Amino acid sequence: MTPLIKSISDEYRRYKNMAEGALAQVPEDLLSTPGPGNGNSLAVICWHIAGNFQSRFSDFLISDGEKPWRDREEEFAARSISRRELMEKWALGWRTVLSAIDALTDDDLFKTVTIRQQPLSVHEALHRSLAHVSYHVGQIVYVAHYFCGAEWKYLTIPPGQSAAYNLAPKFDKPTAHAEHVKGISRG
Repeated sequence: MTPLIKSISDEYRRYKNMAEGALAQVPEDLLSTPGPGNGNSLAVICWHIAGNFQSRFSDFLISDGEKPWRDREEEFAARSISRRELMEKWALGWRTVLSAIDALTDDDLFKTVTIRQQPLSVHEALHRSLAHVSYHVGQIVYVAHYFCGAEWKYLTIPPGQSAAYNLAPKFDKPTAHAEHVKGISRG
């Protein structure tokens, strides 16, 4: 894998692991519960991310990223699903995006792809997608933290520990952060 593509792939993996660390802390019966203010449930947010990835990154370099088979409105429909169903859908979306990205080279970054019939360079499409997923992962973390309350295990630097962390930062690289988050979700 080439250096620029690896850095992009690592960032996607950082957000994937952060979301999974948050989801792992939430009891199964709350995964389909609407978020604060009757917002989207964790299941809905994850369903949307997976649907977006499947559409955008199936045949990434050769077809429009808004596939005719995608039903974006359905992604936002309230749903009651098990953790297993949620994680299967989630994994399918992530396999699609990571496989497409990992197949790229740095030279591909200047090729053109289309999304909703609009031409974008590959690097523009990847930045747009990464910003999109980071936005939704932030929602996942927020809603998960809300549901967990005092039982929440911080996925980044806990409040009041910034100074200590700055003396010995160890999670600033995506791969190190991903390992840290995996340890939290297993714990």
